[in-house]
Amino acid sequence: MILPLLNLLFPSRCVFCREFVPNRQAVCTNCNKHLPFCHEEARQTGEFYAACVSPLFYTDTVRDSHHRYKFNGHRWYAKTYAPFVAKCIAAHYTDRYDLITWVPLSKKRRRKRGYDQAELLAHAIAAELNTEAVPTLQKTRDTTPLSSLGGKEERKATLSGAYTALDGVSGKRILLIDDIITTGTSLSECARCLLMAGAEEVLTATLARSEV
Repeated sequence: MILPLLNLLFPSRCVFCREFVPNRQAVCTNCNKHLPFCHEEARQTGEFYAACVSPLFYTDTVRDSHHRYKFNGHRWYAKTYAPFVAKCIAAHYTDRYDLITWVPLSKKRRRKRGYDQAELLAHAIAAELNTEAVPTLQKTRDTTPLSSLGGKEERKATLSGAYTALDGVSGKRILLIDDIITTGTSLSECARCLLMAGAEEVLTATLARSEV
């Protein structure tokens, strides 16, 4: 009795296209079928990390949804995104990692935003995979948002030395989570930092990747 009343008073919207959906669903039938899935392009390699897998391309409704998640306080989207990423991880990384972690925000950026979107996503993904996400990195200084910078070299220079590894990573195979991958600069710098601290291998996963 309560659920039908909630559906009537507070109808749910698809986290991607924002169309109304029945029965408190998070993703509509059309988006479940027609989102820009990466399929055979889900996996890519990078500098310092062995691979990165992403279930979706960062286009259209995925980009719009991510902006609401990252900038407009829609933190509950993490639980909807998580099954997409977890399925991709299970398909590519079976038994290849010892722990799950995330690319952290600086303390200043986290205070301003109110949450760390990569951390929320990592915890939600870990829950889907029946494990826990643990912190392994700290961002020790705030940096200019990478989206406002030009090429990869400028981004690398901006992030150089911005992260410090925490204790407990030596000898571990680490699965590093971020929300989006474009040039891979953030993932590379974090992976480098973890490897320097003694990690055996760094694998990465994101919700979405750029098409180029």
